[in-house]
Amino acid sequence: MKKLIVAVAAAGLFSLAACGSNNANETAAENAGEALENQADNLEAMADNATNATAENTLDNAAQNTAAAAENVSEGEATAADNAMAANATNATTK
Repeated sequence: MKKLIVAVAAAGLFSLAACGSNNANETAAENAGEALENQADNLEAMADNATNATAENTLDNAAQNTAAAAENVSEGEATAADNAMAANATNATTK
């Protein structure tokens, strides 16, 4: 599943690179936002498979926070915490 997400993200990044209308900072923000969206999707899937309510609620909250950070990063309204989360998500997808 993780490899599929990385492959889909890579395909999306290649299509963005082909259009060439974004500057490097916008492209980097969009890529980081996409990595966070993928991470949020994974957290939601983990919450769906959680074995107890506490774990499910914790994972749901993490997914919502990650999705909000993704939106902030993509729109260029990121805080330092959002940027740190984006860096961690980007590093996780490259491993």
